[in-house]
Amino acid sequence: MLKGEDIVCISSIDWDFIWQGPQMVMASFAEAGNRVLFIDNTGVRPPRVRDLPRLRHRLANWRRGVKGFRHERPGLWVYSPIVLPFPYSRAVRAANRWLLLRALRRWMRATGFRPTVAWTFLPTPLARDLVDDLGVEVSVYYCYGDFVASSAAARRVGRSEAETFRDADLVFAVSDGLAARARQHRADVHVFPPGVDLARFERARVAGADVPADLRALPGPVAGYVGGLHHWIDDALLVETARRLPGVSFALVGPVQTAVSALRGLPNVHLLGPRPHDALPQYLAGFQVGLIPYRVADYTNDIYPSKLFEYLAMELPVVSTDLAVVRAFAERHPGTVAVARDAAAFAEAIAAAARPAPPLEVKARVEAARAHDWPERVRRMGELVEVALAERRRRGARGWEAALTRLYRGARRRLVGVGAVSLTAYLVLFHTPLPWIAAEPLRRSEPLRRVDAIVVFAGGVGESGQAGQGYQERVEWAIELYRAGWAPHLVFSSGTRHSFSEVEVMQALAVSRGVPASAIVLEDRAASTADNVRYSAAIMGREGWRSALVVSSPYHMRRASLVFRRIAPDVDAVYTPVPWTSFFSEGRWGASWAQIRAILHEYAAIAYYRWRGWA
Repeated sequence: MLKGEDIVCISSIDWDFIWQGPQMVMASFAEAGNRVLFIDNTGVRPPRVRDLPRLRHRLANWRRGVKGFRHERPGLWVYSPIVLPFPYSRAVRAANRWLLLRALRRWMRATGFRPTVAWTFLPTPLARDLVDDLGVEVSVYYCYGDFVASSAAARRVGRSEAETFRDADLVFAVSDGLAARARQHRADVHVFPPGVDLARFERARVAGADVPADLRALPGPVAGYVGGLHHWIDDALLVETARRLPGVSFALVGPVQTAVSALRGLPNVHLLGPRPHDALPQYLAGFQVGLIPYRVADYTNDIYPSKLFEYLAMELPVVSTDLAVVRAFAERHPGTVAVARDAAAFAEAIAAAARPAPPLEVKARVEAARAHDWPERVRRMGELVEVALAERRRRGARGWEAALTRLYRGARRRLVGVGAVSLTAYLVLFHTPLPWIAAEPLRRSEPLRRVDAIVVFAGGVGESGQAGQGYQERVEWAIELYRAGWAPHLVFSSGTRHSFSEVEVMQALAVSRGVPASAIVLEDRAASTADNVRYSAAIMGREGWRSALVVSSPYHMRRASLVFRRIAPDVDAVYTPVPWTSFFSEGRWGASWAQIRAILHEYAAIAYYRWRGWA
């Protein structure tokens, strides 16, 4: 058995998901005296709405540990990373690689972990990057499922999987079908179907495991299924089968991962929910028949259901849909598995399997499972890894050259990745409409109507924030509104002062354009938007004015309106931003850094004002 190595596992499922091959293999290596870092699934497709519970669970797992790392059992640690979605974006891939490697290297320094083996169940570009950059001696790809056929969104993984087949030092496949695909890229592929921890199930069977109360309460016979209730389950077949067999209880043990309303409505179908893996033998002890009700598809034809061997290890007869892998197994082991093509045949097979079987047939089930014992399977895989390690170390005199080449290659990839991210960010920010799309919620404009006063905010608010910015345009717009007769009074608000008070300059500009000085009121104390609103509202209250046209920058109006609603709710404010501003001279295609900074400042200011209770 492989011993004394540090193994990094890049898993296709999370550690605390339904117990399957990835957990079993890595737990076995840890028990044998290796140290294992198990990295939870980093994704093979973009997330969807239905993945929100899994994302919340990942966040919870990240918080359970220290920066996502936790010690799960002797010799085995689990890392639940937070990664960016969109696994086939070059920019996202570069960012994720940098984030993950940074975290992994810090953890490895803290624990003295020096990885010698990288074992991946994922063939994604990110998984390939991690294998390359960790500088291990031997890499293993265990092709445990048909990712290309798993969903339309995951089909893009085909190219990187082909590269993984070619580049890995060892390739294992879970079925002959997946092995055939791997052999299109290399000759030396080893087939290792999933297995069963036979000793554990035999102990439960021989000792007579206690059937859990929720299962014991069901009227028999019980046809049971263990595993996730996902979209690969043929629920229509199960519904029709349950209707045909009203005297049989159908017990489904596992988490619900898809809509199952049709099943819930049947009186003899019982959804028992997820149960700990350690309790699995007790539940199987309460079954009379084990079910494999998967839809027949390219994806399911190439997966080997580990529950098949678990059922057989507990001496259960098995009824399955017509999956290619299961059909081939049934032909090699006659009498152990009944394969059915439709609901009628499925129901007939269950009814037949529930009857007592001859002792020789029962014994044949256990013997069929014995050939798939997990410990023996893991031992054989470990031997192949040992041989590969020994060969790599025998060539150790030249090993430093390959390691140095890998380091330079990794550094070059990181440099290219950082450059790609930087270039993408530059193009998005400065050469696309995205900044203006993001700024649109800051705008607010309302139809003009007659009011008591025109209130003009200056001091650079809503633009650069610098004194002298934009007040000329605001005064010019206010003069137009005044001349058009929309209001008989103007209020200029700004506490900015250099050689002259800014509001005095604004007044002089308005008077030079024909506005009588008697129509203008100056407010020269405001140092913020909150002050602008507070002091302007005080002037209006003193003068008996109730309504106002508010003039400011287009991207300042949202904040101004929120502050008016909180500080001066009695003012009937009509928001009329300047129709054009030199600072925000938008070509609507790209923005300057000063404009982006002003937009970000507005969003930050709104958040700050809400926190202070000003908005």
